[in-house]
Amino acid sequence: MRFIYAEYNMYYNSVDVTTFNGYILRIDCNVAEDGLRTTPCSQYALDALAIDEPLEYARLALNCNLQMRVDVEDSLELW
Repeated sequence: MRFIYAEYNMYYNSVDVTTFNGYILRIDCNVAEDGLRTTPCSQYALDALAIDEPLEYARLALNCNLQMRVDVEDSLELW
């Protein structure tokens, strides 16, 4: 069983993903969010996601689904 741990690094504005077999992956939030079409509300939601749920942020960034998450945050439709 492999464990994965992620945390937001405020000094580098990155999400650091650590596996307990010695690998570290640093995702730079500025690079990951470059080119996204955001509003202030969705940008705040992305920032909160990186800080509060860094593993989910890393999963979305690595799967190239950050824009989809932003589009859901900016949707005005009621569920």
